[in-house]
Amino acid sequence: MKQLVCISRTPDTTSQISFVEDSTKFDTDGVQYIMNPYDEWYALVKALEVKEQVGGTVTVINVGDGSSDQIIRKALAIGADDAIRVDKVAADAGDVAMQIAAVAKTEAYDVIYTGKETIDYNNSEVGSRIAAHLDLPFISYANTLSVEESTFTIARDIEGGSEVVSVQAPFVLSASKGLAEQRIPNMRGIMMAKRKPLVVKEAVAYEATSKIVEFEKPEGRTSCTMIDPDNMGELVRLLHEEAKVI
Repeated sequence: MKQLVCISRTPDTTSQISFVEDSTKFDTDGVQYIMNPYDEWYALVKALEVKEQVGGTVTVINVGDGSSDQIIRKALAIGADDAIRVDKVAADAGDVAMQIAAVAKTEAYDVIYTGKETIDYNNSEVGSRIAAHLDLPFISYANTLSVEESTFTIARDIEGGSEVVSVQAPFVLSASKGLAEQRIPNMRGIMMAKRKPLVVKEAVAYEATSKIVEFEKPEGRTSCTMIDPDNMGELVRLLHEEAKVI
């Protein structure tokens, strides 16, 4: 079983977010970066679980510059066999998908994993775009996966519930919460990661079809007013006069 896991570099969830250059560019000053949690905790770990069950290899791939090497080495420490980095700062999700698909076309991967989304852009685009480039089935938001011989049975999140599907490899999958449980790299894994291959590839040509016009922060959270449960009159007054919902 030959598996490819797409990983991305995202700001730590505790980072303070700001923008520069008339709000057209993310301010990276002082920001700590991590491997995107959906890629690490669910996609990568599930690929490793499948490898442990049926054998094979797990390769991780990232589209980025040398600053991504730290998260790539972490993926190798967790258990991936080798890694590929496409040497480019991607213009958009379409760029990421095209670069990964170009690499995947040169190899016969049985399963290609992505996280369901990155925690900075939340677009959920890359997995489906890769599948389109490769003309492969795409299963989104997978929360459980089992394999029996060559058949994969996958439960995926849908509105209001869960849907179970069966699919034969090769296919592309985006990993949602619940697909696997986080693994922490141990000292042996960290030491072995230094010796595992990390191949850097040149990017293919890509013409962006969109551009960032402006970033905008969401409005701050409003305060919460606590009402004594015995004072329903005050609750009704606030809902009528301030919230204006009754």
